[in-house]
Parts: sequence; structure tokens; C-alpha cells
Amino acid sequence: MSIPARFLDELRTRLNISDIVGRKVRITRAGREFKGCCPFHHEKTPSFYVNDDKQFYHCFGCGAHGDIIGFSMQHDNLSFIEAVEVLAQEAGMQVPEQTPQAREQAKKEKGLHALMEDATRWMEAQLRAPENAQAYRYIVERGLPDELLSAFRVGYAPAERQALRNFLKSQDYTDKQMIEAGVLRPAGQNGEPYAFFRERIMFPVMDRRGRVIAFGGRILPDNLRPPDQGDYVPAKYMNSSDTPLFFKGAMLYGEPHARQAAIDGQDIIVVEGYMDAIACFKAGFRGAVAPMGTALTEEQIMVLWKMIPSEIKVPILCFDGDNAGRRAAQRAADRLLPHLKANHSARFAFLPDGQDPDTLVNSGGKKALEGILKAAMPLIDFLWLTHTQGKDFSTPEARAGLTKTLEDEVLRIADRDVQHYYRQAFRDRIRQAFNSYGVNANNVGASYAKKTNTKYLRTGVQSAPVTNLRRPSFQKAQSIKLPLLACVINHPHIFDYVEERLGVLDMGEVRLNAVRQCVLNVIIENNPIDRANLISNIEDAGFSDVLRSVLNSSVYTHAGFCAPTADEDDIISGWDRAWSALSQMEAEQEDKKRNIIT
Repeated sequence: MSIPARFLDELRTRLNISDIVGRKVRITRAGREFKGCCPFHHEKTPSFYVNDDKQFYHCFGCGAHGDIIGFSMQHDNLSFIEAVEVLAQEAGMQVPEQTPQAREQAKKEKGLHALMEDATRWMEAQLRAPENAQAYRYIVERGLPDELLSAFRVGYAPAERQALRNFLKSQDYTDKQMIEAGVLRPAGQNGEPYAFFRERIMFPVMDRRGRVIAFGGRILPDNLRPPDQGDYVPAKYMNSSDTPLFFKGAMLYGEPHARQAAIDGQDIIVVEGYMDAIACFKAGFRGAVAPMGTALTEEQIMVLWKMIPSEIKVPILCFDGDNAGRRAAQRAADRLLPHLKANHSARFAFLPDGQDPDTLVNSGGKKALEGILKAAMPLIDFLWLTHTQGKDFSTPEARAGLTKTLEDEVLRIADRDVQHYYRQAFRDRIRQAFNSYGVNANNVGASYAKKTNTKYLRTGVQSAPVTNLRRPSFQKAQSIKLPLLACVINHPHIFDYVEERLGVLDMGEVRLNAVRQCVLNVIIENNPIDRANLISNIEDAGFSDVLRSVLNSSVYTHAGFCAPTADEDDIISGWDRAWSALSQMEAEQEDKKRNIIT
């Protein structure tokens, strides 16, 4: 659909760009212009300017530039047509329709949108009606206060089959419209259409513009429902079927809230269901969305990337920690691979077995979920673990099989540049893993190879070393590696000095490597940080047991530089001496290996 240039010029004339920008960005007048901190990159000194006379905005920091339509597109993640429609409504203008068919379709959709809005308001009122007090009590007891119920427009569909139909008829909607919108089922045995949702807590699904386009419904518990149900056992969750407004495979529950959260710099997080998304929102993770009862689709992946305004588009996919959750993660990875491109990927997080975001937050507080999300692993780490965890690669045939499997994964990536770097990274990992002492092929491969996520590992088969063979000098090496890690935890102020070396340090065990990676993540995000807060973050991420083996008196006995009470002068020099000793040990081991081969 093309829009006449004359209409666009009139639209720009009617609206002041400073008014539109000023509602979403704090700007102050500076002479004939307005200035503020740019919404498209993080800055502390304002470099973002808005000029009403010239009707444009410009950021001298990141180069963002455009007119009022471009701002709406970039800031609100709208398409050109959507931005024009939103601004036209603001200006009191009607976007021209070019064909009779387009006009008819627009009229039809407008009627369905109005119907869905009226149905939502009715359901919201039903939740608070005295006769439905048990439904309201149930949802409040689930931890959803009024402000959350209002933010997500949660409602209730009563048991009466004709209640919603009668209300919508009183608002002059037809049965045909109600059936088309998905709120009414076609005529049943008694010849009358009846409500699609009954005796359910209702969760409206909204499009990116906040318009209700579908519903998800959760059945009330048995003790709150009428006893005369016979043999009928309703599904616990039920979602709208596809309609002219709603295509299940392309929509995500919670999208409007998550888009704004992404604009504010929060992560986009994909969880299993709408209750999970609301629980995350309640805990402060406002970027949570959920598929509508389906596995994550390719269309939804595209939506996720479009929701993130920054150049780096890497949402977090959060899965249950059981076998079903890992299978869902593998399906998501399968769908991601063909679409990977520069700066477009995903990270994978796994909940403790038997818990969802709601129960996790209730039992461990916000930090428990925060720890899970911080430990989310890149896609390449997930693929590596999927194909290596708990498997025996002590034979050449097994190693060749792994090489082929990983190459098959790489070939599914369409983008040649991304494909190249995945192939390179996997080759580096294989080379590092199968070296007799794990000497790094290069720093890039080594840094990738050390990243793991214990939340995933703890939920499945116990991880075995990739080769299933202990190296001859393993214990001797550990006597050096543990103090190196303990020293950074006890004295995080040395991080800047040792960061590069810590990043390539192979701790020799999966869970120790996971702690090392957690230390890296926490300090990078919170630098500077003191010892107590660093340890608290590590424990919140679920590593208390491993931490005890690192921060241990037996470790300090032979390496006083890493103890919490070490003299400041000894800390750096001790770390350097230990690193040199480890490097020499690795070099000697590599020489022995070469001599054996030759």
C-alpha cells in the first residue's frame, strides 16, 4: 500500500515533532531546538536534538536521524504504514485507501477490533462482579494484584454460554462478526452459537499497538467450578483460533509491554506461558513474552528481533529444566540456525527442574531468576553441549562423528559470514577438547570453549569430560588453577589486570568453568564490585557448592596470595607467578605430546 506524498506532507505539517518526541524522551529547549539524551543509544551527556522548524531529529552521538515518521518507526518498532496510521490518528486525519477491496478490508478489521475491545472490557468487569468473586479471589491469591490485572487487562469468562453473545448483541455486533473474531463458536446442538471461552480467567493478547486481537484462557480449579460437569474434562489452557486479526504462529503474548521494555534497555525474554510472562513482569523483567501454546516459530523469532531497537538483537529464550524443556530448546535452535545473521541470535537459559518463573521468584526472590538469566548461554554453547554432554569421545570414530554432526549444523546457517565463524569456532573447540592437555588453538576458540551454563547441565545427564580421560597432570594443574580463580573472587579489584587471562583459563571441570564464566559475567556487568557482592551473585546463580571448593582453606594453604587476608603487594605478583607456572606446565605437556607423536 503506497500513501500519497501530499498526505504525508500534510501529516508532517499538522504535528510538531517535538510534541511526539517529548512524550517518549525527556527533552528541554535549547535556543530554537530541543535537546536530550538519545533514546537509541546509552549516553549521559545529551547529544540528541529535535528541530520543529526543519521537522527532524538528529543524534550527534550515534548518527540517528529522521523525521516524525522515522522517529515513530525507530522508537516504537513500527512499520512505515503502522507509524503513519498512528500519527494520522493523532493528527485527526484519515489514511487514504486506494482500492474498494482495501477499504472493505480496513472497515472489516476496524469492526473486529472494536468488538474485541468491547469483549475485553466486558470480561474485565466480569472478573470484578460479585457473582464471580471466586474467580477474582483465585487470581489474586496467585499473586496478581489489581495493578497487574489492569496492566494486562485480565478478565473472566463466566460459565453462561450466552452471556458474552447477549452483551455483544446489545452493542450491535452480529453473530457472524463474533464467530469471525473467535469469541463465539458456530451453532451447537440447540441451534444457537455459544461462547468460545467459559469458566476461564481470560488473558487478552494484544498486537504491537496495544489492540486486543485474541484471548488465552485458563480454566478455574475444580473446587471453584460447578460440580455438575459429568465426564467433561476441559483443557487447562485454551487459546483463540486464527482469525483475520490473529495468526497464532506470528504473535507473542505481552508484546506491547516488552517492546517498551526493550526501548528502555531491558532484555527480551521468552517464557512458556502467559502466567510466566506476567510473573516476570511482576519481578521487574518487563521484557517477557510467551508464544501462544505453540513451540517458538520462525515468524516469532523475526518478531523478537524486530522488538529490539539496538543493533545487537539477542533475546533470551528461557526453558523448563526437564527433558521436555531441553527438547523445546533444541527445536528453537533448529529454527534459529537458518536465520542467523550478524548480531542476530539468541541466548538459552534453563530453570531448575520443576520450577517456573513464578515459583522461582516466590521461593528465591528476584535474584534467583536474575541469576538464571545472567547465566544464559549463547546459541553456540547450547549446540556444543547438546552434542557433547555425557558422551564418550575416546575413539577416533566418535570424534569424527562429532565433527560431522557439528558441520551439519553449520551448513544449516544461510548467512555465509556467520557460517564461517561458527565453523571456525567449532573447529577450535574440537581441537582444544581433544588435545591431551587442552592447549588452546587460539584465544578466540578457547574463550568460546570455556563458556558453559550450569543451569542446563544440572538438569540433564551428568556431564563427563569430553574425552572421558583424566590428564596425567590434572591434579597438579588444579592446584594452580583453583588459586587463580579464588584470587579474583576474593580480590575482584584485580579483574582489569587479569581479565584476558581469566577469559581463556580452562578450569578442567564443567562446573568450575561455569563458576569462572559467572565471575566474568558478574564483574563485567557490575565493575567495580566488592568481594561480598560478587560472592552473593555467584551464590544466587546456583554455585554455592562449587564456591565452597574454590574458597577453601586447603587452597589458601599452598597459595597465600589468593586468601582474603593476603597482603596487597602479594596479590598481583602471586597471580603472575601462578599463571607463569601453569603456562610452563602446559608447554611441557605439549612438548611431551609432540615427542610421543613423532
